[in-house]
Amino acid sequence: MLPDVIENQVIEIKDALIENGIKDGLHTATECVVDIGKSISGIFTGKFENISQVQTAIGSGGVIDTFSDLIDKASNKIYQKGIINSQIKSVITGGKDIILNNVTSNIKNEMNFQERSIHNIGKYVDNFNEYLKSKDFEGMTKEWKKIQNNLKSIIPLENILKQVRQTENIYNLIKNNGNNFELSQEELEIIKKI
Repeated sequence: MLPDVIENQVIEIKDALIENGIKDGLHTATECVVDIGKSISGIFTGKFENISQVQTAIGSGGVIDTFSDLIDKASNKIYQKGIINSQIKSVITGGKDIILNNVTSNIKNEMNFQERSIHNIGKYVDNFNEYLKSKDFEGMTKEWKKIQNNLKSIIPLENILKQVRQTENIYNLIKNNGNNFELSQEELEIIKKI
């Protein structure tokens, strides 16, 4: 029986093979392996590229649960074979729990930081839009710099990135037009599509 994190990836690969053929199945398999590797790396570095990697790491049946189960099974096996005594087995289990709880806590702290950064970006986008309405280019510039600084530290999230890209496009268009706020309807529509 495979750990949940691996089993879910196998199902995803199988579905891709059945629905889209070998080429897509191989592509999905490659993505799954890379994603699991990045999840494992993220456990040690505290840095993740996307939310699914965090879920793979700390979710039920994820990488951390799998590590915990493997350590428990290994310590039980070597205890049953008489290689270690019950005290050493307890130390291994206790140490494992302390380490994994610390890792999980660090990941959760990183997620709290991410949440604050995302909240701040949303606030800065709102401020940017207020400055846009009042045609205050200096205010827009100030908020755009705040957005850029916070954006560097967050896990990419599709919706927030779309808003930021639209904000960037508006900012650059006004800036490149000599701070002219008179945008045509066509320009505004293009910004929404980019």
